[in-house]
Amino acid sequence: MKDLDLKIKALLQDGTVIPAHPLALTSNRKLDEDRQRLLTRYYIASGAGGIAIGVHTTQFQIRDPEIGLYRKVLELAIKEIEKADLDRPFIKVAGVSGNTEQAINDAKICAELGYDIVLVSTNGLGNWSEKALLERTRKIAEVIPVFGFYLQPAVGGKVLSFDYWKAFAEIANVHAIKMAPFNRYQTLEVVRAVCESSRCDEIALYTGNDDNILIDLLTTYKFNVNDKPVVKEIVGGLLGHWAVWTHKAVKLLEIIKNVKKSENTISKDLLTMNAAVTDSNAAFFDSANNFQGCIAGIHEVLYRQGILKGIWCLDEKEGLSLGQKEEIDRVYQDYPELNDDEFIANNIGEWMKDL
Repeated sequence: MKDLDLKIKALLQDGTVIPAHPLALTSNRKLDEDRQRLLTRYYIASGAGGIAIGVHTTQFQIRDPEIGLYRKVLELAIKEIEKADLDRPFIKVAGVSGNTEQAINDAKICAELGYDIVLVSTNGLGNWSEKALLERTRKIAEVIPVFGFYLQPAVGGKVLSFDYWKAFAEIANVHAIKMAPFNRYQTLEVVRAVCESSRCDEIALYTGNDDNILIDLLTTYKFNVNDKPVVKEIVGGLLGHWAVWTHKAVKLLEIIKNVKKSENTISKDLLTMNAAVTDSNAAFFDSANNFQGCIAGIHEVLYRQGILKGIWCLDEKEGLSLGQKEEIDRVYQDYPELNDDEFIANNIGEWMKDL
């Protein structure tokens, strides 16, 4: 069983920005290796504390035999991280999905390539029992450290119970959980379940709720467990939303950490900022159309910034929804303080030098 590096664990516990890494494609929907590498360089330069690749934002179809890009995109990211020769910890997260056999095979590839931890998705397993899902996670955890993932049903996840998450938290090699049900009640259940587990202090909580990012990060949760108060916070985010405007996301997390450390009253400005981030996410993720254009929306922003050459997805039926482009125009105009276009414009030439 692969153990989690102590420096990586410390960063994971402290909380950081982990963007969910998209997939760069050419106009004929083949991997654009140069732009894929450029994406990784952008996230490193932005100050992110890691990346998550092979996840929903990377498109689950990369595992399909006729596409066969799973190992390739994981290899490209690892090579870019190694080339960067960072003097700081950088969390390498890779997604695993599918039935137990496929997930374990994915996990072995991740361990072989040098990934620190795997994000375990329940995508496509909606008919599995919670007992079967837990057993699958235990077997994956025997291979590599695990980052749990509560994926919202709208994009392939399923509703999971309090008892499931409490049992999940007890699995020895689970080190973090990403909560992305886009639901306040279900998010609260996960936090409470972790607080009631014997491994509460071992598990870092990350928001994946792109619809409520700043509030998740600002909130301190408190529960009575065996007549004693237990306090827990969501320390960072592993987010599709942070695949864009990443440099500003890093700065926002720094502001939130400083506010929490100072114990000052949360300013109205931060609450207003939360609404602005959520409004932007609604445009990027196409919430008006039940998230149909969520991948293409992320691609559209990266295309406008010059990082991607187009917004192509593996499935030719995936693209921007009617009116989504105009919504992205609107949030760009309404919230210029949130984008990092200037940062990219000032640095993209350097990032592209050997591509």
